[in-house]
Amino acid sequence: MAAQYITPEGRKLFVDEYDQLMKVERPKVTVEVRRAAEMGDRSENAEYIYGKKRLREIDRRMGYLQKRLEATEVIDPEEFTPPIIRFGAYVEIEDSSGEINIYRIVGKDEIDSNRGWISYQSPMGKALIGREEGDEMTIRTPVGPKSIEVVSVSYQSMEAK
Repeated sequence: MAAQYITPEGRKLFVDEYDQLMKVERPKVTVEVRRAAEMGDRSENAEYIYGKKRLREIDRRMGYLQKRLEATEVIDPEEFTPPIIRFGAYVEIEDSSGEINIYRIVGKDEIDSNRGWISYQSPMGKALIGREEGDEMTIRTPVGPKSIEVVSVSYQSMEAK
């Protein structure tokens, strides 16, 4: 099985969510379930039934996060420098119509289309990896081939610039 990559920020989000579930959510729901159980008949106790269901959801999510953390390899993009596009890069591209877009190459767990974060395994991510500033290429899109040029590459957010 091929390695699954994640940025340090992505790993931190997973760890933070896991910690929140383990240290805050799960203990809180456990107390609520215990209180609901003390009320008597559990078969008709909606608070108890809902609490048990919520505990299962929390445990399932924690299991998922733990597996993803074990299956991913952290790649720190700060180890790379432009002009070559590698994992974690922010890439500014311009298409033939002059439209400019900024993408960040990330792992599949970090994809966020609203922020322009695309997977290194996506068609666009695969097309960009290994390229450098000034490279022109044609990529396949759902609406047909599209010519693009790599305008700039950075390993720090271009949004702050």
